[in-house]
Amino acid sequence: MQDFVHLHVHTQYSILDGQASIPRLVDKAIANGMRGIAVTDHGDMFGIKEFFNYVNKKNGSTNGEIKDLKKKIAALESGKAESENPEAELAACREQLEAAKKRLFKPIIGCEMYVARRSLELKDGKQDQSGYHLVVLAKNLKGYHNLIKLVSKAWTKGFYMRPRTDRTELEKYHEGLIVCSACLGGEIPRRITAGQFAEAEEAIEWYRNLFGENFYLELQRHKATVARANHETYKLQEVVNKKLMEYSKIYGIKLVCTNDVHFVDEENAEAHDRLICLSTGKDLDDPNRMLYTKQEWMKTREEMNELFADVPEALANTVDICDQVEFYSIDHAPIMPTFAIPEEFGTEEEYRKKFTEKDLFDEFTQDENGNVVMDEASAKAKIERLGGYEKLYRIKLEADYLAKLAYDGAKRRYGEQLTDEVKERIKFELHIMKTMGFPGYFLIVQDFISAARNQLDVSVGPGRGSAAGSAVAYCLGITQIDPIKYDLLFERFLNPDRISLPDIDVDFDDDGRGRVLNWVTEKYGQEKVAHIITYGTMATKLAIKDVARVQKLPLSESDRLCKLVPDKIPDKKLNLPNAIAYVPELQAAEVSSDPVLRDTIKYAKMLEGNVRNTGVHACGTIICRDDITDWVPVSTADDKETGEKMLVTQYEGSVIEDTGLIKMDFLGLKTLSIIKEALENIKQSKGVILNIDEIPIDDPATYKLYSEGRTIGTFQFESAGMQKYLRELQPTTFEDLIAMNALYRPGPMDYIPDFIDRKQGRKPIEYDIPVMEKYLKDTYGITVYQEQVMLLSRLLADFTRGESDALRKAMGKKLRDKLDHMKPKFIEGGKKNGHDPKVLEKIWADWEKFASYAFNKSHATCYSWVAYQTAYLKANYPSEYMAATMSRNISNITEITKLMDECKATGVNVLGPDVNESSLKFSVNRHGDIRFGLGAVKGVGEAAVQSILEEREKNGPFRGIFDFVQRVNLSACNRKNIENLALAGGFDSFTEIKREDFFVKNAKDESFSEVLVRYGSKYQLDKAAAVNSLFGGDLQVEVATPEIVKASAWSDLERLNKERELVGIYLSAHPLDEFAVVLENVCNVHMAQLNDLTPLQNRDLVLGGIVTGVREGYTKNGKPYGVAKVEDYSGVAEFAFFGNEWVEKKNFFCEGMFLFMHGKCQPRQWKQDEWEVKINTIELLPEVKDRVIEKLTVTAPLSAVDDEMIMELASLVKAHPGNAELCFFIRDEDGQMHVNLMSRTLKVSVQKDLMNYLKSQPLLEYKIN
Repeated sequence: MQDFVHLHVHTQYSILDGQASIPRLVDKAIANGMRGIAVTDHGDMFGIKEFFNYVNKKNGSTNGEIKDLKKKIAALESGKAESENPEAELAACREQLEAAKKRLFKPIIGCEMYVARRSLELKDGKQDQSGYHLVVLAKNLKGYHNLIKLVSKAWTKGFYMRPRTDRTELEKYHEGLIVCSACLGGEIPRRITAGQFAEAEEAIEWYRNLFGENFYLELQRHKATVARANHETYKLQEVVNKKLMEYSKIYGIKLVCTNDVHFVDEENAEAHDRLICLSTGKDLDDPNRMLYTKQEWMKTREEMNELFADVPEALANTVDICDQVEFYSIDHAPIMPTFAIPEEFGTEEEYRKKFTEKDLFDEFTQDENGNVVMDEASAKAKIERLGGYEKLYRIKLEADYLAKLAYDGAKRRYGEQLTDEVKERIKFELHIMKTMGFPGYFLIVQDFISAARNQLDVSVGPGRGSAAGSAVAYCLGITQIDPIKYDLLFERFLNPDRISLPDIDVDFDDDGRGRVLNWVTEKYGQEKVAHIITYGTMATKLAIKDVARVQKLPLSESDRLCKLVPDKIPDKKLNLPNAIAYVPELQAAEVSSDPVLRDTIKYAKMLEGNVRNTGVHACGTIICRDDITDWVPVSTADDKETGEKMLVTQYEGSVIEDTGLIKMDFLGLKTLSIIKEALENIKQSKGVILNIDEIPIDDPATYKLYSEGRTIGTFQFESAGMQKYLRELQPTTFEDLIAMNALYRPGPMDYIPDFIDRKQGRKPIEYDIPVMEKYLKDTYGITVYQEQVMLLSRLLADFTRGESDALRKAMGKKLRDKLDHMKPKFIEGGKKNGHDPKVLEKIWADWEKFASYAFNKSHATCYSWVAYQTAYLKANYPSEYMAATMSRNISNITEITKLMDECKATGVNVLGPDVNESSLKFSVNRHGDIRFGLGAVKGVGEAAVQSILEEREKNGPFRGIFDFVQRVNLSACNRKNIENLALAGGFDSFTEIKREDFFVKNAKDESFSEVLVRYGSKYQLDKAAAVNSLFGGDLQVEVATPEIVKASAWSDLERLNKERELVGIYLSAHPLDEFAVVLENVCNVHMAQLNDLTPLQNRDLVLGGIVTGVREGYTKNGKPYGVAKVEDYSGVAEFAFFGNEWVEKKNFFCEGMFLFMHGKCQPRQWKQDEWEVKINTIELLPEVKDRVIEKLTVTAPLSAVDDEMIMELASLVKAHPGNAELCFFIRDEDGQMHVNLMSRTLKVSVQKDLMNYLKSQPLLEYKIN
């Protein structure tokens, strides 16, 4: 049998055309004894890094064996290894080495490119769309880099329907490449099938002249064996193959045979067929759709030998090509971008004259204090890793400039006289940055952060992640948190024992992030900055939907199958095979008698996980020293903000850094935008210019807000659980907040009660060894952070910085071998320092248990500072802060509703839109009330709002509705805009007209709003004419104002519903306000909770709300049914009723009805594993509201009972007489004594304003019934 290697292979990265995963392809090839395969995706190199990495992994043990043999051979050759017969052993080792090398599987990197029929620059109609196919393979590293150039330029310059190269580019980048004439889509096969033999020969000669022996003619034989397949392809291939064999002899060009692989195994052909339907947008039964031959699987060597038995040389040549291709690495050491250092500071040329190689050797291989810390071999290896002396001069220049900036910044941060601790820390950090080769990275980051703050007016976060552990980063202004003050560690960020790139993620305000990216692109060059690609795959439900669509499975069935797929499966990965094993209905579908249903499951299983599209990483950005295409291939994507094309790497973020490219994360943080907007609101309403970075860290109002749990709308601390713990903790220091931020997550949450008890003095604060207080004092003796473990390992057992970081990593990732190795060192080190081994054993055990949960203190500190800033603003400037928060959630009605409720609870009024007071966004008026933004009203565009604001700014407030239409630009603010503003309440301040008056029809069937706009237009035209008349503009414009016809008043509900349509929420009031007390205190479940019935299983439910929608009809069996939407403050839920139940209950379900319902969450009658809410009784809320509230009990500590409280409560109670009993539960401060009191003379109607008062009093608690 003749050996064979596949050279034309499409993976799933030939998007919606290939259906082969790289691991399956490689595994099959290795199992079949192939020596390698090529990957040649259509026009891209998306899968190349995955291919390279996977083959490396498969070759891992063989490469290890080769490395050991090479070491052994070197030792034998140098005489360092003892041997009785060195010659014989050397010969045996060399033989083993050769055998091992032959076992290596070879990844051949390639691409099936499109060659433009004319030039890649020409893009004119059909003739230039797509292009001729050409298989291009990289023979060596030079070829790989040339392939990158060709593929990248095909995207950036040649894209026209497909990424295209051309002959000019091939001439420019041909070195190190092997090319094959490709499938029937290649230029030569195309010419042959068209009978253009002279043109075919011209192409052959051109490629032969350029590529010489590296040009091959490619034979393919795809004889279809099933009816529904492409039977024409094989006929054409036979014609082409015959001619190619002739040309091979005439021109002396070698033949190869390939199989144009698109899927792995023969049984995947039908799944691939469905994939092609998806990519072409056709149905499976479409008679005119594109068909493959269904022969495009990865055939074994045996199958290929059978196919091409008559041309064995074509099989043999594939192996020759494989042998010609070299093993090379596409990975690279970090390629640091070049930062432009001012010439007056120094240049590389000056440094070359000033410092010898010996100076550099000593500086880069000794520690920061000049001590020799590595042997000569290690030192030389380090110099080599940094790029040799050629690169060291540049690194030293950057390091010295970085040091200058750091020490300048240190004086600003710490004062002119630096303490020894600060000096030592900065010196150590700078030395590590320099000797790891990263000073340029820090210069670039500080540069764009400085530009963001000082040039671009962009808010920058205080830092995130472990970078906040760097004092140098703090001095440079990269971070805003002092790491020395908060015990944040540099080696958690950069550790010479753990060679990894620095990773500084930077938060910018949402609006400014794009401006910073543009600045970076302009500064470093468009070709040196790129975004990072992401790949979207077919998830389980999407695979089902896609296959169902092309197979025409009814939509209802497709939806049913998707709903059967669970969101997660206990202890298993969510995929279709696991879902089928978990869900009986899916098992039934898999073996259904309906072939369409059965096939949907069958082929969805095969297509699941296939790459379906590409995207752009939300924040990852590459900054390169050189043109990015010198190192990795790029493609293009549309920038959503500008619509322009942007560069995107073809390798994804998880592997891009292996290639040496430096990734930085530019994140948009909405909270920074909220803070920025709040500061602007404060400046506008109060005239105060606040520097948010200089607010006091001990502000009493802020800690009071945290202690009362009033954190809705603030950052990080607003969940209900966190509010509960904050009320218990009563935080008083910033360290308390950092600890809570770190503890409030699954796992460490168990320690919160203990933490609170220690803080409140209910439990003693204890330390296993007294010296541990130094690092555990702020957290009351509990280990909360990874940094504490690191610092204590140094303090107790003399661990080095590197060792303490290795310990953190081992504990966090539960690396048992490493922990077992480090434990004796910890015990011995501790004993040496005089500590009891038993106590040390206990400490180690505690750490092991907790360290896997322990959090990065650097990140917790940074985000706690942002959280504190939001809480400070809410506590001290509530209206301005809440207005900013609502503006930034303007399209999220659920969030706006929650924030408005919070405003009401804290006494901040939110007023509806008003043309005389509102801005575009939410704003604060002179009384401190929040005004709804005009831009938030639906159907009122930004142009209309701007025209209103400009006119108001120029000529003052509008005096009435006629003054409004006389002055506003009615082209920008048209009739529809005015009507929508009226419905939303924008003209409510004009006393002469009500909302309903705008819609009264006159005798001509015109609404008043039409008459009004016509009047305004006429007035403005006459005024303009008067200004331009001979008599000047002093004449009064005489246009009769139309009469306002009073309309019959709308009901509250009608008015509120119209308001809601435009504003998105009930603003001036809520139709349920009258029943709020019942809904909040008597109902035990809210509509939003019905989205997930798991916590409600088998519970009796009490619900209430307003009916907002009803649809009814008949089932297939002729039974009536109805589906009603019921809404409360939390959201909407749907209730379905069938048959007699609907007939009995339908009278309750009319839009606008207020209902009070009792029900139960129970298993469905016919599907016991599914749950439903069964409504048993329905009553009208107005009839039950007074009856269901029987008793109100107010609980108060004795200290809260004073004259003021008694007066306020008495007036509220007297204002609302009713039927509910009023009781008081008064207790002393420590809860030891209490007294129950009941009002004998007064009974109360529990209304919302009474509830709001009780809620606003932090010391009072209440209970209903």
